[in-house]
Amino acid sequence: MTTSLPTPQDDGYAALLSELKARIRSARLRAAMAVNQELILLYWSIGRDILARQSAEGWGARVIDRLATDLRRDFPDMTGLSARNLKYMRAFAEAWPDEPIVQQAVARLPWGHNVRLLEAVKGPDERLWYARQAVDHGWSRNVLVHQIESGLFARQGNAITNFARTLPAPQSDLAQELIKDPYNFDFLALGPEMSERELERGLLDHLRALILELGKGFAFVGSQYPLEVGGQDYYLDLLFYHLRLRCFVVVELKIEDFKPEFAGKMNFYLSAVDELVRHESDGPTIGIILCKGKNAVVVEYALRDTARPMGVAEYRMSPLLPARLESELPTVQEFAREFPLMSVVQLRVEVERELRTLMESRGAETRWAGIGQMLRELQTSGALPPSTGDFEAALRVMNDAAHGIDVDPIAAEEAVRIGSRFLEELKHGRDS
Repeated sequence: MTTSLPTPQDDGYAALLSELKARIRSARLRAAMAVNQELILLYWSIGRDILARQSAEGWGARVIDRLATDLRRDFPDMTGLSARNLKYMRAFAEAWPDEPIVQQAVARLPWGHNVRLLEAVKGPDERLWYARQAVDHGWSRNVLVHQIESGLFARQGNAITNFARTLPAPQSDLAQELIKDPYNFDFLALGPEMSERELERGLLDHLRALILELGKGFAFVGSQYPLEVGGQDYYLDLLFYHLRLRCFVVVELKIEDFKPEFAGKMNFYLSAVDELVRHESDGPTIGIILCKGKNAVVVEYALRDTARPMGVAEYRMSPLLPARLESELPTVQEFAREFPLMSVVQLRVEVERELRTLMESRGAETRWAGIGQMLRELQTSGALPPSTGDFEAALRVMNDAAHGIDVDPIAAEEAVRIGSRFLEELKHGRDS
């Protein structure tokens, strides 16, 4: 009896390989995180003991140099025991005196992140906020430094909005928290005579930097997004979908100070998107008007009686971008190749909508249900196509992309292929 080997093109083999690779990566990541957490807790305990002994025994700073010499002699293969690092450990324990906070947030960050926090952020509340944001968003050390230097803590949630009046309580609080003021477009270097289209093109040319500045959960849908209302064509500057709020976000760019008529135009756009684009299970579309400047009193009056949720914020840009930074920022082509977020996330949104439609046709409540929950419920009732198993493996890649985690281009391409087939089968099953 002879047996055959599966080809690399075989769907079942590809799904198995993708699932095994995802499982291996996940296990390696968990192991690395566990090792990092133990190391950070060790460093904290060393710093705590140095602090306590110096206080109790009256030892001076030179004891740290002696400790470093003795520890490195006994542990020659262990890095991180220099006098300089021991001083960081002492400062670390002094900055974080409560062990539960260290365990819950700070120990989940690499040591390099914690050193940057000690050096750059002096206030304990602000330092804890950045630590938690870095954990939640998976920021690299460079991204953490960028967010600190851009003053994200002071900018977050500062935009003038009408969310408290136009959105239900849980969603209004989250929406307010997500909107910044001002937005930092320092990655752009446009002259004072720029047009709104040049500003838009500049943001699209640095799409990865734009999404980083907007924050976690924003998925790009399109620029100059077309809407037809009453036989006339209108175009949205930028359209996003927010994965946590589960709603569309319209961004309008203005190269001048805020004017009251901007709110009326945005109100019209939000009504059109809610009517023509929004799915029944989506939340109300939110608008963000980004202006060169604003008068807070004028904005308050303009938003006071508007019925649709919107906010107004300023943006700032660097007048001249250094060549070093210019070369480090990715182009649209590099973004598509190295950070394949848009197509994967857009497909995830489409699949989620189709699953909600299928659930609602069966009388199920879907407002707070995620994709995983809907898949389990529909699979129990036998309402899903044969490719569901393959899609569940591809969904892991989609979730990584949706949360801004770097995705292997080959894995992303495979996820799009499997997801597209699953979506077509869902639509075919619904139509038939």
